Amino acid sequence: MDTNVNPLAVILVYFDSKGDRLLYRYPYQTLGQTEVTSDEHRKSKKRNPYAVAHVDDLLQTPTHLGASKGQGQLQGFADEVLSALFAVKPQLCNQKFELKLNDVRFVSHPTLIPHKEQRSGALAKQQMLINIVFALHAQASYSIVKCYHELSKRLGLALKFEEQRCGYVTEQTAHMARTHDEQQQQPLERTLELIAERCSLAQSLRSIFHDLCTTGLLSTSLNHNLTLCFCLPAKAHQLHKKGSMVDPETIDRCLRALKPYHGMLLLVDFAELLDCVPPTGARMLWQLVDAYNPLISLQSMASNADLSIEHVYKLVSHLVYWAKATIIYPLCETNVYVIAPDAPLHTKSHLVEKFSARFAGMSLFEVISDFSLPTSIGHLTTPLQQPARQGILAQMVIWMLQHHLLMQLHTYVQFMPSEDEFGDSASCSNHLRDAISDEEGEQEQDADELHEGSMLSMSSQPLPVPAVSIGGHRRDASEDHSSLASDNIAIQPSSSHKSNFSITASMSTDNCDSLDSMEDEQKLKELLQVFSDADRAAIRRIPASANVDDLSLLVKLYQMGYFKSEHHLEEIMYFENLRRSQLLQLLDKFRDVLIIYETEDPAIASMYNNTK
Repeated sequence: MDTNVNPLAVILVYFDSKGDRLLYRYPYQTLGQTEVTSDEHRKSKKRNPYAVAHVDDLLQTPTHLGASKGQGQLQGFADEVLSALFAVKPQLCNQKFELKLNDVRFVSHPTLIPHKEQRSGALAKQQMLINIVFALHAQASYSIVKCYHELSKRLGLALKFEEQRCGYVTEQTAHMARTHDEQQQQPLERTLELIAERCSLAQSLRSIFHDLCTTGLLSTSLNHNLTLCFCLPAKAHQLHKKGSMVDPETIDRCLRALKPYHGMLLLVDFAELLDCVPPTGARMLWQLVDAYNPLISLQSMASNADLSIEHVYKLVSHLVYWAKATIIYPLCETNVYVIAPDAPLHTKSHLVEKFSARFAGMSLFEVISDFSLPTSIGHLTTPLQQPARQGILAQMVIWMLQHHLLMQLHTYVQFMPSEDEFGDSASCSNHLRDAISDEEGEQEQDADELHEGSMLSMSSQPLPVPAVSIGGHRRDASEDHSSLASDNIAIQPSSSHKSNFSITASMSTDNCDSLDSMEDEQKLKELLQVFSDADRAAIRRIPASANVDDLSLLVKLYQMGYFKSEHHLEEIMYFENLRRSQLLQLLDKFRDVLIIYETEDPAIASMYNNTK
């Protein structure tokens, strides 16, 4: 649940040679102390800041200790109890501290900080302990607890740095302790409010609490010097898809599957990107943003931005973790999309008005109805359409992807030979032939006839080739190899071309034909050795298996493991340098032993299928 992601409170505990104190906590509401006293009794009973609290006695009181379910606040814990619990011994410092009491879980990273005046060789008692504790619901998942521990650790390290630089922690804790002593006759809530007015550290902790409860994104400046950036993914990703529970482990699995052919889609405006990086990392991020285009691959963006692909991976991973971007396959005409099963498309959805405001005169329901069944962008466009119309369609698809209304389907292949004739082989064949004819029809269009203003004109080409530098001038390598990309079939002759050549050559002598046949037959037998006897028999019944080129490509892809339903067509095309038409022709020829189906890319889909 979303409420389990939000913290109940943030607590600052301080300990040095003079004793321990709870200096600040937020929110200010009464924590429900064991003895509920009136203001008059509180004034008459002077608190001794150095008194020793007996934790065992305080914890055995009959009052309820836990979290208020209605208000999401911490109740039942006296400050003296919390102070004694979290002022841990030095042996427990600089490591994870976790404590569960009833339905509340406390997590922190207590940090030992030397006083600025301390020199090497000074006694350990001159160190002070700073413990920034987050109170969470006990039901919070391990991933959420881990994130809060990481935040406490970073805060401790940041305060240690500022203390060594200018004595910031000593100054702030002294102000807080002095305010407590001066306001002993005042209600504790009033004392904490006054501390927040006087101390910048208290202001930072209060700001952190509010950011965690609202967006899960932090960009806090400590002492107006050190910028602390932090993201709580379980909260941040709900800004784009309400109800989703995305933990860091899921994001890591997705990012480990990143390939150069993947693309990036920003989910926020450019102005919101700098919040997720410290000032030192802004320059490299802007290099990537300047080269950003959802129609090109990460490899092309790296080339255009003069960055290594490893740096692009890190930057993109950071943006994805912070819910600023998502991973897609670059937008192109062959991409197949369908309405996401959990798309919020009810009549009162806020996205309806948002879409109309973005695209004047357009209806979200009318546009997205085209994707009720899996549909490629190419099927929604015609060569006679104006470039502006094609560009608007691309922008609408991008908008629907940003709001998780569409999901992309990829084609996967499974090697599944059978001695029985499949009843649906004809429909599979028709599907592939339609795809092949569409692909070949697109290739027959001359590049000069494509409108420069059309966003989709770029996407109908093969995956972009990284730019290269020649003589100090940047050139697109695809310019030098355009003939190679467009005439790939001519360079690697098809079976018909090769057979015609063989027939022509064999007219000079009768022996050449028999020799070629013997060599081809021997080559076919060698290729078929990689299959079992049953699989070999099923393949031999296919006419295309008599062609060395076709069978060689089939065997190569089979041995590479591409026919195990683990690699979609775009991935095979990229790593094997194949055109889509080549691959579709092969699938059509061997359709009796190759099963195709369409589904999501599991690496990308895993991030958005964790709804709770």
